[in-house]
Amino acid sequence: MVKIKLVNKSSNKVPEFATEGSAGVDLCANLSEPLILKPLERALVPTGLFIELPEGMEAQIRPRSGLALKYGITVLNSPGTIDSDYRGEIKVILINLSDKEFVINHGDRICQMVINKYEKFEWDINENLSITSRGEGGFGHTGI
Repeated sequence: MVKIKLVNKSSNKVPEFATEGSAGVDLCANLSEPLILKPLERALVPTGLFIELPEGMEAQIRPRSGLALKYGITVLNSPGTIDSDYRGEIKVILINLSDKEFVINHGDRICQMVINKYEKFEWDINENLSITSRGEGGFGHTGI
């Protein structure tokens, strides 16, 4: 199990896994007053959380499926990436894709965060790529 340093400057409890099989933890809004998101409006929502990730790891900020399905609220830059050298507050870009206003209150669960390993890479500059059966087909080339 990986240890992640956490500073919690909010009054919300420390994020925890909801079930044994949960891949991520829910993050909560850290607000002094309710935030109203109008239809098609976006906002940067603070969490009051600061993390220190080991090198070679990233945190991904993802939408909560229930908010997306029931209310049209999602993470605009999904998934948002938190790099291992970032030390600022985790803030979440939410957008309201519904036709109704949505109120975000202090402590509301607004997204989920998943920690992943990643690989650094270097470019191998070439003139050609290997040939595969797929070739250059993409964007629905296999049908609906």
